[in-house]
Amino acid sequence: MLYILGILIVVIGLAISIGLHEIGHLVPAKLFGVRVGQYMIGFGPTLWSKKFGETEYGFKAIPMGGYISMSGMYPPAKDGSASRTASTGFFQTLVQDANSELGPVSATQTVTKKPLFDDLVSGARSASAATVLEGEESRTFYQLPVFKRIIIMLGGPVMNLLIGIVLYAVLLSGFGIAQLSTTIGGVSECVLPATSERQECESSDTEAPGAAAGLLPGDQIISMDGTPIESWDQATALIRAAAGSTLTIVVERDGAQTTLVAEPLLTERYVYNDDSSIAEDPDGNLLTERVGFLGISPASEVVQQPVSEVLPAVGDNIVRVGHLILNLPQRLIDVVGAAFGPEERDPNGPISVVGVGRLAGEITSLNTIPVAERASSLVGLLASLNIALFVFNLVPLMPLDGGHVAGALWEAIRRFFARLFGRPDPGPVDTAKLVPLTLVVVILLGAMSLLLIYADIVKPISIL
Repeated sequence: MLYILGILIVVIGLAISIGLHEIGHLVPAKLFGVRVGQYMIGFGPTLWSKKFGETEYGFKAIPMGGYISMSGMYPPAKDGSASRTASTGFFQTLVQDANSELGPVSATQTVTKKPLFDDLVSGARSASAATVLEGEESRTFYQLPVFKRIIIMLGGPVMNLLIGIVLYAVLLSGFGIAQLSTTIGGVSECVLPATSERQECESSDTEAPGAAAGLLPGDQIISMDGTPIESWDQATALIRAAAGSTLTIVVERDGAQTTLVAEPLLTERYVYNDDSSIAEDPDGNLLTERVGFLGISPASEVVQQPVSEVLPAVGDNIVRVGHLILNLPQRLIDVVGAAFGPEERDPNGPISVVGVGRLAGEITSLNTIPVAERASSLVGLLASLNIALFVFNLVPLMPLDGGHVAGALWEAIRRFFARLFGRPDPGPVDTAKLVPLTLVVVILLGAMSLLLIYADIVKPISIL
């Protein structure tokens, strides 16, 4: 039941995020006078809908996104034919374009053979043209000033960004995050080199300096050689530099301060890169270094973060998602190797909604961790999802929001240079000509989604 609850929480949270994303498009569109025919969560057959004013609001059967249907997102053809009602959802765009190609023709229409791309473009222009009401041509999207079109299209991604910021604020300043404390969590019994294959201590092994000095789990380190200790990294640096010399350690134990004397041993440890992987030399050998060693490890504690940490955390997430998108082809090749071969999934790689649901189910099923920690993990998951939606929708490819923004910016550039050189206004950019590319993008996105769903079923990413 807890597993199912986790899935439901993420599904509901994702649905709310999608709904708010489309509200980010809907509100400015209505404020700018664009006629909005539909506001829908999901795609496919309509499960429920109700009309308020001129807009139909509802839910559809396939919970794979959402859309609003705006009048005249594509301008009319040069012959003055009606503009097309378009939507902000790429799955809905695919359905509309398919309908425009496969739908019946009237008895008055002349069917002529055209190249496939011409058919796609003309179909995109004519599909749903009847919904541009007579006398309301001025309420079409393409006739808005460029800055208003950009505001409408950025409204959705910006809404996801705001949701992500709010959730990160709840996560960091409300729940807090686990970080290393100055309290000792574990004390090693013996000294083993980093290259040792054995993990268990034997009677012949040298006793660890920390255990020999009398350090115990639960001791809070107050100072080392008179230096107040405020972080575990600070303590580690002092220990590593004190190999072979005496180190005076003051700890707080059972409410009283105790002074202990330890002598860190010179021992071998691996050298780690910034991404926590073990560094290698040019020949591929693992690098080690000799440093002071006590044999103690820190306990973690949940610490609430100041509000000033929220935006940097959001920025770091944006950078990670952007890096993933820039390397998406290679990441997908890795997913194929894992799904159809022996390779393991990259825990930081792309994941489908099925994989997200599985992670949410695992989180809520962990009875070994407190409820608050599980709740914070779910909040962090939803925050990351919204940041991913924000970044992904900014990709400058139609039918994504970034593609429409790119089209509007290109139109502004063309008109600027036309005015600069005294040329006639070139008019709106004929974005309908990009429908074949849009269809290709939709097909690729669909294929990517199917691949990730399959990989998340046969070789899922797990936290267990």
